Amino acid sequence: MSVPPIEQHGIIGNLHTAALVGADGTLDWLCLPRFDSPSVFAALLDEQRGGWFRVAPAVPFQSRQLYWPDTNVLLTRFFTADGLAELVDFMPVGYRGPWRGEHLVVRRVRVLRGTVPFEIECRPAFDYGRQTHVLRPEPHGLCFEAAGLRLGLSASVPLEPAGEAARARAVLREGQSLELVLQALPPDQSCAPAPTPPVVHELFHHTVRYWRHWLAGCTYRGRWREMVRRSALVLKLLTYEPTGAIVAAPTTSLPEFPGGDRNWDYRYTWIRDAAFTVYALMRIGFHREAIRFVRWIEQRCAEAGPGPLQPVYGIDGRRELTEQTLDHLAGCAGSRPVRIGNDAFRQRQLDVYGELMDAVYLFNKHVEPISDRLWKDLRRLLDWLVTGWQQPDCGIWESRGLLRHYVHSRVMCWVALDRGLRLAEKRSLPADRERWRAARDAIYEEVHSRGWNPARRAFVQFYGTDRLDAACLMFPLVFFVSPTDPQMLDTLAALMRPTAEGGLMAGDLLKRYHTGDGADGFTTDEGAFALCSFWLVEALCRAGRTQPHRLEQARLLFENLVGYASPLGLYAEQIGPSGEALGNFPQALTHLALITAAINLDRALGENG
Repeated sequence: MSVPPIEQHGIIGNLHTAALVGADGTLDWLCLPRFDSPSVFAALLDEQRGGWFRVAPAVPFQSRQLYWPDTNVLLTRFFTADGLAELVDFMPVGYRGPWRGEHLVVRRVRVLRGTVPFEIECRPAFDYGRQTHVLRPEPHGLCFEAAGLRLGLSASVPLEPAGEAARARAVLREGQSLELVLQALPPDQSCAPAPTPPVVHELFHHTVRYWRHWLAGCTYRGRWREMVRRSALVLKLLTYEPTGAIVAAPTTSLPEFPGGDRNWDYRYTWIRDAAFTVYALMRIGFHREAIRFVRWIEQRCAEAGPGPLQPVYGIDGRRELTEQTLDHLAGCAGSRPVRIGNDAFRQRQLDVYGELMDAVYLFNKHVEPISDRLWKDLRRLLDWLVTGWQQPDCGIWESRGLLRHYVHSRVMCWVALDRGLRLAEKRSLPADRERWRAARDAIYEEVHSRGWNPARRAFVQFYGTDRLDAACLMFPLVFFVSPTDPQMLDTLAALMRPTAEGGLMAGDLLKRYHTGDGADGFTTDEGAFALCSFWLVEALCRAGRTQPHRLEQARLLFENLVGYASPLGLYAEQIGPSGEALGNFPQALTHLALITAAINLDRALGENG
């Protein structure tokens, strides 16, 4: 079995976990019962050992994937010499009907024209392929049983045990269908009866109604509406409903470069994502999701005590995310190691305070006033930051090299104190204003004296270097400098030079910084960072309010970026040299950045006629 490229996958989910389905009809990624649980299907990470659930024609075919309009219900159409068939995949959300079981994965094949033979193989590999399981026939299906987890598979055709797998074959003619339901089973429950077309029809329409009702809350009506709405659907799909946290991505160890070792577990929630998430969701009308995410943040602040915040937490708020390598897995495209857990939770990343305070400030301004309890926790963190901002850290890119005085981290410390002061003034809240103001102003002066490289004519990555960093694009977006400040315009010009000339532009895309020299702890390369390219759109857009040619640059860049989406409108973390998706997929921050770039660009174009 050959796994399709990352970008040839669609995502389905139920707000507890998510599955990736390839264009060949193979479900090759699913963790149960949560995003961060061990995988049961992980062919993405090892075609032989990872486990898969394949539903596909038994003859040569071509395929195309699309989403049922305004939903996260995935369709895969198969084109064969003798017929046309359609596979529908979805996970019901909040279903309270008669169907028993939890975390249902529903798969329905229907032949639209002609005759198509199908083959089905369900071969789970529990605990990232580390656990064996027993396959037990039951009156209504087959049960895959391993320590701590049981899966039931029911089908409208006979299923045959084949070692640790379940298999079936069926020849479907025009108008005929085949239904399968995979479900997590409680210890005392057996497989549900074989799914009938009316049952699957009810589950399908329930799921379609859920997503359409949710998306109806989107208030965005501007240009690129379909891309913004698809990004909103992705973000909702990456939400863990019990806590309101949003995972950075539903996958682990999809490589940032084929064969490289920059392979990370993103099934957790970063504090950094708070500002982007809250801002983006608020701007397109999803206040409930913003409120729930701020409640999650509020709990993390309360738990921090007198010490600093972690940069990343589990979706349930847990603090320990100890990293491990899974040496028995071959890795996606041979990229090793495969990692679970993320040791970034141990790092010092000072920029998170800026992103946190910006999120809270915007939330207080546009959604609802923050509580006294949250303010007391934030005030304690800012009191710590008054002296803590002078420490070196790992920076926004979570360097595993030396601790450094990253310029972006300094600016975000300025943002934290600035937003704290603004919030205290707006709400007349108690605060040590003089100390905060003195620290804020000291940071401003230091960044302009030590973060600016006169020879490079640019803000740089850390003090004492000439290395560029796309994170500097955030400076005008958080109002640290004017978007038309000569220093910012010079920084833009430096970043937009080709990499061969010392800039960060790789063709028509932006890299986050120069890689391969070991400064970040790695000597391997990576793709262009999609998030940074959307930041560039915003920086050019803001400069374009007084310099119209930059607004035109922003529009061309944005529309070019739209062309790098997958056929389903999804983005990974990075874009490779051949336009392929690299890194974990789909990536929440990329979709958040698309939303905010689209909002601001659309508004600027409207203001300029």
